[in-house]
Amino acid sequence: MRFDHRMATDVATILRDATRAEILPRFRRLTVGAIRTKSSPIDLVTDADEAAERQITCELLARFPGCVVVGEEAQAADPALLEKLADADLAFVVDPVDGTANFAAGVPLFGCMAAAVAKGEVVASWIHDPLGDDTAVALRGEGAWIEHPQHGRTDLRVAAAAPLERMTGAVSWTWMTEPLRSRITARLSRLSSGVQFRCAAHEYRLIASGGAHFTIYNKLMPWDHLPGWLLHKEAGGYSARFDGSDYLPVHTGGGLLAAPDRASWEAIKAALLDD
Repeated sequence: MRFDHRMATDVATILRDATRAEILPRFRRLTVGAIRTKSSPIDLVTDADEAAERQITCELLARFPGCVVVGEEAQAADPALLEKLADADLAFVVDPVDGTANFAAGVPLFGCMAAAVAKGEVVASWIHDPLGDDTAVALRGEGAWIEHPQHGRTDLRVAAAAPLERMTGAVSWTWMTEPLRSRITARLSRLSSGVQFRCAAHEYRLIASGGAHFTIYNKLMPWDHLPGWLLHKEAGGYSARFDGSDYLPVHTGGGLLAAPDRASWEAIKAALLDD
């Protein structure tokens, strides 16, 4: 299935409407009972996540009858949902509040993400910034851009390649296991700087817009990475799993390194990942 610009705008509107109705009214207004843990004390869900996902799911099903919607919170209740991504004619992965820990703590750094997958191939993606009120959009083969509701669009392009010591990037080491975690954190001084936003939505927007050079992730749930992976790719970037293989919607592990180009990818891998 080919996504066109009108369809892309329709999905961007669905995400924006859900954030305005269910997420922003709860920001810095969550009660204690509205924040809960899932797999660990740092894996949170809030009433905003669940309400926004319900609204987004209903609107996607109405706009694209017969599609499969794999929401982060729905999958937590029904893990078998992930199996539908590989073969569905059209599926959407949805992360209603990416950066839930920030959102729950009142930190203004979170996003609402979605990606469209057709027969196992990512064909479109969206990362909406609720507070900035704009949406990063990518269409396979047609580029990536920011849609501003009142001000048109701005095309996205990754940063130019740079020497290793001048590279900056987002390093998400929270979900890394040993010895990888210690290896990467001990080597960050080989680069200009490394940050962690606790929010893949904004980290991917950062590298797709040229604000930093790379990102590194270990855990690869599709709703966290399919949207940003396509955005970065369509903005001109190069990415692969740690072993050099292509990243696919069915992958949940194996790590992911995204960089401006393949030569930069190889340099970062050698500096931070290799034994």
